[in-house]
Amino acid sequence: REMAEESVFRNLLEILMSASSEIEQACKGSCELVDLDTCLLLIAECFRCLRNACVECAKNQHVMRNLGLISTSVHLIKLLNGIQIKEELLLTALRCSLQFLGNIAAGNGDSQNSIWKCAFPDLFLKCLTYSDEKIVAYCCMVLFTCLNSEKVRELLDPGNLPVVLHVLKVYREQLESEWSFLIVTDHLLKCPVLVKALYAKLSNQERVTLLELIMVEVSQNNPVTSEEMNVFMRHADFIASCFQEKCEAVLKLTSAADAEDEEALVTIRLLDVLCEMTSKNRQLEHLQALPGLLETAIDTLRLTHLAGKQAVNIFTATHAMTGQEEISHPAVGFKSHLIRLIGNLCYKNKENQDKV
Repeated sequence: REMAEESVFRNLLEILMSASSEIEQACKGSCELVDLDTCLLLIAECFRCLRNACVECAKNQHVMRNLGLISTSVHLIKLLNGIQIKEELLLTALRCSLQFLGNIAAGNGDSQNSIWKCAFPDLFLKCLTYSDEKIVAYCCMVLFTCLNSEKVRELLDPGNLPVVLHVLKVYREQLESEWSFLIVTDHLLKCPVLVKALYAKLSNQERVTLLELIMVEVSQNNPVTSEEMNVFMRHADFIASCFQEKCEAVLKLTSAADAEDEEALVTIRLLDVLCEMTSKNRQLEHLQALPGLLETAIDTLRLTHLAGKQAVNIFTATHAMTGQEEISHPAVGFKSHLIRLIGNLCYKNKENQDKV
């Protein structure tokens, strides 16, 4: 790897360019690509070689980038994406090509910028929606490796927001994909404006997923910088305003027909996050001072308690319940969580204690 000369990579570049033009001609219908299998096998082997040559070798990364291997590879990946057959050789070629992009970008800012310039957002959108799990995972790896705070702001553009939506979808559908998890926790959640824009576009199920990811971040006890603290405060403001706006949705759960109402489930999740946030000193004072949050919590507690008295439902005091089916209901504990939130908001805060 260390001894590889530029001529090796130049030869590989020529093979990939030749393969590109053959596939391009075949796609235009001007000629049949007689031996597609051999072509795909050759492409996969080239990318395997390039992928391996990049590992912990900045010199090779630099040489490949200067030769134009990144733009050639991105162009070829787009062509491969357009091939309709889904055979194993095609999948292997695509997987190896994305692994190469991930490896040439690893620890190399110049390569990351080159990939971003060539591949964002088109290539990411295509590969994130591909039917092969490995291709999706490798695409997430490349995206994660290329992202930084400056590039995260580009995701705010309405045309680029679908990339974020697909990442969240990947996380929901492929829970073992650590790359999609890391994209959200290490990059997206660091940008409150993006979280707000994303939340507005999500379905209720997806909102529950996003709130669970926020919960993971809030629950950590790591020391935080003042910049991270500022991000948490802005998340707290947004989640509190969502809760205040939607809190009465939970009353739909009084009806058995609405037992799985998704808007109500979002409200339950919002309350869980607020309980966790107000259990942390660093966010407690900020939330204690938010106008209307305490009043909303008390009003909601009053309404749910009243709803439980008017008929036997999920908010009825436990001794009136029959059967086991209610125990697993997501609203079980909703009133106790409201009381926890009210208690937290009153902690060492005479003004709030007097209000209660």
